[in-house]
Amino acid sequence: MVTTASSVDWVTVDTEVEALQLEYTWIKEFDPRFNVRYRDDKSYPYLAVTVDEEYPRITVMRGAKRKGVRYFGPYSHAWAIRETVDLLLRVFPARTCSNGVFKRHAQIGRPCLLGYIGKCSAPCVGQVSAEEHRAIVQDFCAFLAGQTSTYTKRIEREMRAASNAQEYETAARLRDDLRALERALEKQAVVFGDATDADIVGLADDELEAAVQVFHVRGGRIRGQRGFIVEKTSDVSVGDLIESLITSLYGDQTGDAIPREVLVPELPTQAVISKQWLSDRRGTLVDIRVPQRGDKRDLMATVTRNAEQGLALHKTRRGGDLTTRSQALEELQEYLGLSEAPLRIECIDVSHLAGTDIVASLVVFEDGLPRTSEYRRFAIRGISDDGISDDTRSIAEVVNRRFRRYLAERTENEGDLPGIDPTTGRARKFAYPPQLLVVDGGAPQVEAAQAALSELGMSDIAVVGLAKRLEEVWLPGDPDPVILPRTSEGLYLLQRIRDEAHRFAITYQRQKRGKRMIESLLDDVPGLGDIRRKAVMKQFGSLKRLKAATVDEIASVPGIGPSIAQAIFDTLAAHNPTPGVNTTTGEIIE
Repeated sequence: MVTTASSVDWVTVDTEVEALQLEYTWIKEFDPRFNVRYRDDKSYPYLAVTVDEEYPRITVMRGAKRKGVRYFGPYSHAWAIRETVDLLLRVFPARTCSNGVFKRHAQIGRPCLLGYIGKCSAPCVGQVSAEEHRAIVQDFCAFLAGQTSTYTKRIEREMRAASNAQEYETAARLRDDLRALERALEKQAVVFGDATDADIVGLADDELEAAVQVFHVRGGRIRGQRGFIVEKTSDVSVGDLIESLITSLYGDQTGDAIPREVLVPELPTQAVISKQWLSDRRGTLVDIRVPQRGDKRDLMATVTRNAEQGLALHKTRRGGDLTTRSQALEELQEYLGLSEAPLRIECIDVSHLAGTDIVASLVVFEDGLPRTSEYRRFAIRGISDDGISDDTRSIAEVVNRRFRRYLAERTENEGDLPGIDPTTGRARKFAYPPQLLVVDGGAPQVEAAQAALSELGMSDIAVVGLAKRLEEVWLPGDPDPVILPRTSEGLYLLQRIRDEAHRFAITYQRQKRGKRMIESLLDDVPGLGDIRRKAVMKQFGSLKRLKAATVDEIASVPGIGPSIAQAIFDTLAAHNPTPGVNTTTGEIIE
């Protein structure tokens, strides 16, 4: 198997039972060469109802299915079926005995034990007619097929009525029956009613690509799954993408190959036209909709999770493949007109919140892979005169600080091993310059970075900007952007570096904002100086944890007494009022 297999794919589900059910279904359907389990006479048990008999029987069956029998399952264990049936017979007293037992009790005119204890309606002795017994069996099948609310609500009503009548033993038995019923009949996301005929489409995308997963449900079972990556050739919406996917998925399909339902995360842009087109190709009505509740919504979440993992796996494979990384660097050299492939690339991104807590990040990629030990973050000092963040000024400041430090270290340590601190033997912070400097933004940001480098007298570092909306690449002094092909590995590498810089900057900005919020709130607390405030921040670490603390927990901080702890608690409560509660009196506001 190892020498024959060309790739490995997987499907993510919620529980081990769902995984077993899906595995069993596919092994039986596709008969894979290397699977041994479940290919012989061993199989999962089903709960079967012999609806073709005059008095239908509920039983456990294995092996091949036969006509005239309705099946539910498969189940992981036969005992799980028997426990379920034993419980349901309280509500649906249908026949479970064999034909021989049924005939014998009909001859002697007495029901079996189940008939006496109320777990069988005893059709063998005529306590119910054939029509009445079939109605009981139909209710049983409807319950197992998912129509559970009617019967569970009835048990709840009986339980509450018994409780109100102070019949607590009866109420407790009904409560236990209800809980066991919910556990035994918990719906699995890979099993539906027999009539379910649908394709579920999941989607995960970024600026350049989208991962698509399609689960094919036929007869209430997942009969197949396929996943693929599509290139986004333009800035399209999710609705446009869904419409294009429907056309490509069913363009060569007709008749029953097209399902009755197509479940999507968002309706296509021309939903009415797409429905009519599918209906014409199938010959009957086809519905396209977004599932809102129930099992289909749960399965949609499972399919979407598989799409997200597919996109992550695709990116990992691209980023981890040496050939692909080499191709990306060669493409950047070609498209950007560089003298050599940029083996070291640095990227700068600025983050702020309405002009406050301005920070920047600098991430480093070497040979197409992140070098996290070289990442740096900056607290930006300069802002514009009107107090609003100026991205170009911030980028210029970061470039100036980064490369001024590099020039100073190079001059100070001239003659030593390049990039190595002779005292510690470790690499210096800014020991090596990059061949390519990327900034997040367009022409203004690129010009600011280039001007900062020119002021430092550094002319051997190429500068480019990557604009988010259309993924355009800007060069200094060029009025028009460089447009890399959407399928370019070089563009994918630039995008990956830009996104990593953005993530690193956002993380730092949120940390700094949280610290500032804590300090600004604690400034209002009387008697709380710098030392005590630092002790409180060190103890709780975040504003969220501090707000959730009790007075006693705050008072446990060294140097914080009960009075100051109460003052801290009251200050935070005043800035975090509970909706509908008067913070002064504690009364509920109606």
